Amino acid sequence: MSEEKNKDKANAQSANPNQINIELSEEIAEGVYANLAMIAHSNSEFVIDFIRLMPGVPKAKVKSRIVITPEHAKRLLLALQDNIKKYEESFGSIKQSEEAPKFPINFGGTIGEA
Repeated sequence: MSEEKNKDKANAQSANPNQINIELSEEIAEGVYANLAMIAHSNSEFVIDFIRLMPGVPKAKVKSRIVITPEHAKRLLLALQDNIKKYEESFGSIKQSEEAPKFPINFGGTIGEA
């Protein structure tokens, strides 16, 4: 029966040669929370650092760094614009502050003590 499944899988892949099978491990599927992104670029690549900034902690950690080509950066921009449009059509407008975000060390709250 295992051979039958493998044949079906091979036939399905050969039926659509443009199909890409993407594997998502359990660890990666959990995701990583980030509340700040910093972007730098050169003539050949964009570097996006996803950072987690925690209240009351003077040091932030880069949780993930993604390096992509300028062409992929533009595709990412267009995909984000499309997804934001669809999100807002479903859930309403995403509110934005008029001023640039400020990142005080303690997010403006009190600092806890132990």
